[in-house]
Amino acid sequence: MNRSFVIAQISDLHLDGSGRLLPAIETLIAALRERMAAFADVPDRILLITGDIVNDPTPLALDEALAVIASFRQTGLFTDIQAVAGNHDVKRPSQRGGRHDAYDYLRLPRTSKSVYYREAGLDLVLLDSNSASLTTLASGNIDEQAYHAMVAQSARLSVELAGSIGSAGRACYSEPAESLVRVLALHHHPLPQATGEGKRFLGVPDEPLMYLAAPATFLEAATSLGVTMILHGHRHVEGLSRYSIPDPRAMRSGGEDFWRTIYVLSCPSSTGHGGDDAGFNIVHLGPTSGSERCEYRFTIARYSQPRNDAGFRPLDSNLPDGLIRLPAGRDLSRDPAVQSVIEIASSTSLSRDQVLGLVRRLLSRPAFYDAGGQDWTDMLYTYLVTFHAWADLDGKLARSAQRSEATARTEVRALLHRLIGQSADMLGIDHATLEELRTDRLLNRDDLLRRWPMLPRDAADVAGRTQQRLHLLRELNEQVKLLGLDLDLGGEMPPQGGRSRH
Repeated sequence: MNRSFVIAQISDLHLDGSGRLLPAIETLIAALRERMAAFADVPDRILLITGDIVNDPTPLALDEALAVIASFRQTGLFTDIQAVAGNHDVKRPSQRGGRHDAYDYLRLPRTSKSVYYREAGLDLVLLDSNSASLTTLASGNIDEQAYHAMVAQSARLSVELAGSIGSAGRACYSEPAESLVRVLALHHHPLPQATGEGKRFLGVPDEPLMYLAAPATFLEAATSLGVTMILHGHRHVEGLSRYSIPDPRAMRSGGEDFWRTIYVLSCPSSTGHGGDDAGFNIVHLGPTSGSERCEYRFTIARYSQPRNDAGFRPLDSNLPDGLIRLPAGRDLSRDPAVQSVIEIASSTSLSRDQVLGLVRRLLSRPAFYDAGGQDWTDMLYTYLVTFHAWADLDGKLARSAQRSEATARTEVRALLHRLIGQSADMLGIDHATLEELRTDRLLNRDDLLRRWPMLPRDAADVAGRTQQRLHLLRELNEQVKLLGLDLDLGGEMPPQGGRSRH
């Protein structure tokens, strides 16, 4: 399954309830309609608003914001709309009269929220950065105690980021980090931008007042949790940075595997608030073409509308097609068993056709055939993740199937257990370690390959064990026939409509 999603990022609308910015919103919608036309077939198309939706949370401004969000929804361009709060969206303690709570009014996350898009494998983490920025200290009285308090709040945001991974809205099954694209959205920029210190406000440089007080702490948390991209607004300027940090789980030094890369993308005010150039971003993750192995990349399109200009045009016009193409990091191709487990966990009931489709997907891989070029570590990984998926499928159907089919499913599970044991024995894996692998629901193929080389252990009867494996697979095929499928397991690999992974 090719993974693909689109995030259209807008920011800093600064709606005030007067209607004066509605023409700018109409121009923005027209530009988005034109640019999103190319992604009509992408399953997940998300509109993301990174804060400062209103200029001040008055009833008129918030009502206007709700109407504008409804107009975005009515375009049909997006399958979902998400937003985080900016500093202008919050209720100011000294001005309570006539203001609403924007968090409740616009349903914005007060701390953190994780939204999981199953088809795309996207985990969009939304964070409220208001209490962790230094904007509240704009009075100029930045003493050591106040600064350390803000550092603590910034560290709190890191904890919120970690805690969001298990929050409501996620599927019951937690994918391995390498099978996810985790994108983080917040209002304030998490690190100083290359534009320098900027203006001075009330006697102090205002640039330090705008980003998180402990950016290194926050970036470390984002890295350890596998965040690939951070999207933010606040500064009303465009910006794209890359940060590479040693992977906390790296098994060796040197090379790309040692580094975790995070892209940080800024979005200008999309309505050109305050006379600034307007802008928006479109981030598309999709597979590359013309490659033997399915690989993925981000394609970033940034659009800008200079002051007094009629429309938006590509900001990076010096590049081919005006697009920035970035590698997505590790191979994000998802094993069919992982995809199946997510679908099983997400379904309250399964029809017979759905069950047969899942069984076909789980077993139609080279490890279940007499396919050349197979190594025992690859096969061990395939059998382990298939064993987990089969257990979930069996649990879902335990009370609904006929007795003959229930017996066949039990036999399939037993045969998968034997295939796992045979592969582990060929690699010299001891019993205790194998039991740990059998219970590891977050098993990672790359980690398995690092621990056990592809070649079988010395003195192993490779030819004899290969024949034993094919015999087990033919027994497996007989049980699958009782479920209504004849996949010719243990025989020649049938032609595939697309690329397969082991």
